[in-house]
Amino acid sequence: MSTPGLGPVRRWHRHADTHVSLVLSRGALLALAVGFGVVSVADVTVPLEAQMVVYLVGMVALNLPHGGYEHFENLRRRRPTFRWQYVVAYLAAITGFVGLFLLAPVAGLGLAVAVAVAKGGMGGLHVMEATTGTAHLETRLQRGLAVVVRGGAVMLVPIVFWPETFHAFSALMVGLVDPGGLAPYTGYFDVTRPLVAAGYGLALVAHVGLGYVHGGGRSWLVDAGESLLLAAYFAFVPVLVAVGLYFPFWYSARQVARTQTVEEFGGGDDGWDLIGGEEASTVALRAWLVLVAGALATFSVLAVVYWAFPNPLAGASLLPGAVAFWSVFISIVALPHVVVGSVLDQERGIWYVP
Repeated sequence: MSTPGLGPVRRWHRHADTHVSLVLSRGALLALAVGFGVVSVADVTVPLEAQMVVYLVGMVALNLPHGGYEHFENLRRRRPTFRWQYVVAYLAAITGFVGLFLLAPVAGLGLAVAVAVAKGGMGGLHVMEATTGTAHLETRLQRGLAVVVRGGAVMLVPIVFWPETFHAFSALMVGLVDPGGLAPYTGYFDVTRPLVAAGYGLALVAHVGLGYVHGGGRSWLVDAGESLLLAAYFAFVPVLVAVGLYFPFWYSARQVARTQTVEEFGGGDDGWDLIGGEEASTVALRAWLVLVAGALATFSVLAVVYWAFPNPLAGASLLPGAVAFWSVFISIVALPHVVVGSVLDQERGIWYVP
């Protein structure tokens, strides 16, 4: 029994919730939340320029390679026909997202927010499935709440606690296509903020409460602690720093734990292995060629997206323009990451758990 994107409802776990990557991810976010909480109490302001640099370093230098690695591991031992179908579907999703942003940039912004929530939430659910276990999540409703709470922390909590920065860069993202295009909607921000706060708060309480009612136990305790940690992290840490460091320090680190936990189950055929070979030199050469090809493909897509947008830096200076452009670009390539790589690939997707 399974739900597309949410996976099967399981009651077992592997007792791997102390994996070093999980411990480090929790420690990193806790240290950042406490540190920025102290900074806030001391009334110290972190310069916006520094926040933008941290965002770009975290999202480009630290996290982008892991996104490519997830797809590589997924496709590595799959049938060649599947790989080509996967690539075609991936490019079609990117083309559709770019088209939406060009025709309706505000709707494109909404989709970008939804993609970030889905990636953080669905990816997090599968990490929990493989490591801590989900014995306390007995229904699809509970699993859906887990996705909303874990993924919603990435976008919804900053809307409540960092509204000025969130709205400013949202306007720049829309401005890549339509400068000032978000202005007609600014009057609704004072209404949406309390609604988002109430909705997320209720989802968090329901998620933790239902998990306790449906069994509690160690898996519930870990899940509840991590959910509260994510909410606190995005509440205390400035949104640009929070998002920029969340993906490498939390999302990617935890996917490493998932991969190492489930790799014993294998999958696919070594005869189709992209880097297969008997000699170490052959394997190293193939691996290098695959990495180079992936890097060239990624930057080719980036160049096309940059060319397609009429105002690729949103009329801003380099740093804020780069943050806005990269935020849109990473959302565009993350859409097929979620839909094609997970929802449509139920056999062995990027967040595979046997």
